[in-house]
Amino acid sequence: MSEPVQSDEISFRRNVMNSFIEIAAVVILVGYCMKVLTPFFGIVLWGVVLSVAVYPLHTGLTAKLGGRAKTSAFVIGVVGLAILLVPGWLVTESSVSSLTQWGQQMRAGTFHVSPPDDDVANWPLIGEQVYAAWSGLATDFRATVEAYQQQVSTLAQKLASIAGSLALGLVHFTASIIIAAICLLYADKGYEFTLALNRRIAPNRGQHLTDLSISTIRSVTNGVLGVAVIQAVLAGIGFAVIGLPAAGLVTLAVLIVAIVQIPAIIIMIPAIAWAYSHADPVAATIFAIYSVLAALSDNVLKPMLLGRGVDLPVLIVLLGAIGGMIQFGVVGLFIGAVILGLGYQIITDWIRPEPEAEAGTVS
Repeated sequence: MSEPVQSDEISFRRNVMNSFIEIAAVVILVGYCMKVLTPFFGIVLWGVVLSVAVYPLHTGLTAKLGGRAKTSAFVIGVVGLAILLVPGWLVTESSVSSLTQWGQQMRAGTFHVSPPDDDVANWPLIGEQVYAAWSGLATDFRATVEAYQQQVSTLAQKLASIAGSLALGLVHFTASIIIAAICLLYADKGYEFTLALNRRIAPNRGQHLTDLSISTIRSVTNGVLGVAVIQAVLAGIGFAVIGLPAAGLVTLAVLIVAIVQIPAIIIMIPAIAWAYSHADPVAATIFAIYSVLAALSDNVLKPMLLGRGVDLPVLIVLLGAIGGMIQFGVVGLFIGAVILGLGYQIITDWIRPEPEAEAGTVS
């Protein structure tokens, strides 16, 4: 009797050791794969998100082109690059130029603030206070720079770093669009792989999780990111027409605050104030009305676009965008909102009881 028991123990230990070695090998292999892919994680992930978002357009265009999927993916990629690079380059060039110039002026101590127009003092409620503060900066800015030379030097270095990250962000977006066009060619295989993976994770809910992932990505992309881009484009047109200094940088600020769900009007108000101080009153009034309409456009666009997909709490989008920006840089503004929104929907759907279970409990 002892021999069979001893044999079973040896066999059990051998199986445990084999399983441990196999699991350790898989973990080590996956770890090194993730380490190799980490530099490309943000770019590839954003490319996949873009491909999922534009896939309905790809299928429609493929049908119109007689089933030529490669031509459709190429056209979408070229159009996407044109939409990104033309305004993106203008915004980046303006932002980099402004930030670099400001940084150099701060280092040299020649940075100055233009004095306010006399009409600023006549603004209701806050006119006198704004005029006094503005005049103080215009007359005493050099003394302030000398008093805080170390802080100003640090700020100048940060501005130069931001300028470099903006240019790098444009390169990342360009690479992501190219990857998205390639992903469109393998969309069917990608869907099958995702479906198989989700079925391994949740055999009874794999199909649902896959479809939920797709709908969430499209909802966040269109309802949050799409609206933010539209607002930024509208604002940028107004800034360029009125001749706002550093219009590209201010447009980028509008894009960022719109993505993180902060009202864009907080960026528009200083621009409107500048317009009334430097432009003709009629032109400034037209610009003010246009800016307010552009800032409030999300109230109309967001229900139209986000309402078609999966709705998300504002806090989820806010945390996702800010956390993504901290983790991945400029590209993370988009990736973070999508990842956290997707995770929120999957978790809430997972913890929600099945309809049959709810019915059984009520009865």
